[in-house]
Amino acid sequence: MATVHHSACPLNCWDSCGFLVTVEDGKVTKVEGNPEHPITQGKICGRGRMLENRTNSEDRLLYPLKKIGGSFQRISWKQALDEIAEKLAFYKESLGSTSVLHSHDYANSGLLSNLDSRFFNLYGGVTELTGSICWGAGIEAQNWDFGDAYSHAPEDLANSKHVVIWGRNVARTNMHLFQNLQAVKKNGTKIYVIDPIYNATAKLANEYISIKPGFDGLLAAGIMKELLRLNLQDEEFLANYTVGFQHLKALLDSVTLEYISEVTEVSADVITHLAEIYADRPVSTIMGLGMQRYENGGNTIRLLDALAAVSGNIGIPGGGANYANKQVGQSFAYNEMALPERKTAARSFTMMRQAEGILSAIDPEIKMGIVTCGNPLTQVPDTNKVKEAFSSLETLVVIDQYMTDTAVLADYVLPAATAFEVEDVYYSSMYHHYVNHGPKLVEPPGEAKPDAWIWAELANRLGFGEEFNFTREEFMKMGLSSLAEKGITLEKIRTEKFAELPVDKIPWADRNFKTPSGKYEFTASAAPDGKVKLSLPSESKWTNPALAEKYPYSLLTIHPLRSNHSQHFHLFQPEPYVKVEIASSVAAEKGLKEQDHVRVWNDRGEIHGKVAVLKAAHPGTVNIDEGLSARFGGSVNQLTSSRESDNGLGSTLYDCLVNIEKLEKD
Repeated sequence: MATVHHSACPLNCWDSCGFLVTVEDGKVTKVEGNPEHPITQGKICGRGRMLENRTNSEDRLLYPLKKIGGSFQRISWKQALDEIAEKLAFYKESLGSTSVLHSHDYANSGLLSNLDSRFFNLYGGVTELTGSICWGAGIEAQNWDFGDAYSHAPEDLANSKHVVIWGRNVARTNMHLFQNLQAVKKNGTKIYVIDPIYNATAKLANEYISIKPGFDGLLAAGIMKELLRLNLQDEEFLANYTVGFQHLKALLDSVTLEYISEVTEVSADVITHLAEIYADRPVSTIMGLGMQRYENGGNTIRLLDALAAVSGNIGIPGGGANYANKQVGQSFAYNEMALPERKTAARSFTMMRQAEGILSAIDPEIKMGIVTCGNPLTQVPDTNKVKEAFSSLETLVVIDQYMTDTAVLADYVLPAATAFEVEDVYYSSMYHHYVNHGPKLVEPPGEAKPDAWIWAELANRLGFGEEFNFTREEFMKMGLSSLAEKGITLEKIRTEKFAELPVDKIPWADRNFKTPSGKYEFTASAAPDGKVKLSLPSESKWTNPALAEKYPYSLLTIHPLRSNHSQHFHLFQPEPYVKVEIASSVAAEKGLKEQDHVRVWNDRGEIHGKVAVLKAAHPGTVNIDEGLSARFGGSVNQLTSSRESDNGLGSTLYDCLVNIEKLEKD
């Protein structure tokens, strides 16, 4: 008999949808949207629907595996855990606990996914990863400017006179924001899209502005120049609630509008027009994550923040520099769960340069790696270097649901349960501020186990099992303890299916910022040299003309439509392939047409694929979706750089020049 249950999407995505999941004979048979959810209202994307296949696929990992003589063999959980614990104890005793690397990402937004930190802190502290491949440069930028990264609540968009979608295709990545845009446009709000690619969101817009990839910050500087020339700035906000504006003004005075127009490839008339739009408050700026994936990424977001501040669109209904909403995650009692005070040693590499860290680490060397919630062989920049680094480890353990590119390299692979096989609560720090309940609906197949069980078993073997002697329910209550005084409890979330978290729906409305000065900081006191800069991408004809001569095209690596990074591609029918999307200018210059086989390359690597000509894209633009594994043609990260952003905490995935040529056959 089929039964329908409420549930929630576990994917670390903008929308964090509410689900209705059908279960029949102990098996998930359908995943649909829950119409009762206050934000997602019954509509879900293809990534969410794919979770049915992800749960039921015959390719699921079912048993612990150990590599013996170059091939994987099934072993018992007892053997796997005994041997892994023995190695952890050995490396800690002989070299110190930081000889172990915990490589992780943020594939899952469940509250109990934080228990890996609890384990490694109690173990003594390992080499951890800082920053983020995805959004790190922008988070740090907003930390410098505002003191934190907060966004307006979804319903506040109805107060906006203008909405600028800057470097973000919400039709692909945030479908409920797209619906919200459709609704406010009907009520008279004007929509503008600034992006190198004329995408589905641009089709909705009243105006589309094409820009050269990586030059968004300079465009924001040009708009500010025009605001000041036309005397359209918010003098009251600048005088009373900011510091460092004179430094910014001097920076803007150091460059001409003609130069900005030439470099950004946006006309001066359009820049003036955008200044007039920003002065016609309230304007909501909704930023994407791609434009900060350049070496100048931190300064890019800081310049967009500055534009919102200069134009008076901070702390007002319908305004905002909307990039992330970290106040959502700050609602939970992370420290009670993770116990950071218990670690006695610490070392870190940035997530982007973990490969270089592994290969160069001394005192101690990295001998063992444990990978959770991630697939670095596909997702981390400079794939060839990553493969070299993870292959060099004496012991590699991967906890996953499938045999990923990273798992193929492992010595031990441990099968993990999916979201429908455990109870948890889910949320997103990017769009809305609701926490969703996800009950356990089915049993894991084979011998797959929840991550929390794995950490508890290892903790028992290493002598701190009492710190994991909690039920899953007790751990969830621990994480929710900070919300109890607000009336948000596990029982309430279980009963009501979701709960609204206590957040400021219009951040900074009281003009009290979390910076050291308490004001918006154009010159950041939290940084050694906190002045905003007019920096450019490191790979461009303006910064490296010789490289641009050799590799004349800008490569973007945007998120795929139906897969959350690399998680779903292996479930696609027909099988996926490397699609090389190119601007019509590239097609004309190289004599390429639809479905031509091509080679795309630079000094870091190469990849082969088939051409798709973009209907409208900025001249010289190429895109290859990220997340594809080696079995389907290889990760686009064979081409990307592991350099860090200007503030050290973001990736430079998009700061990438390539060349392209037709292949007679592939």
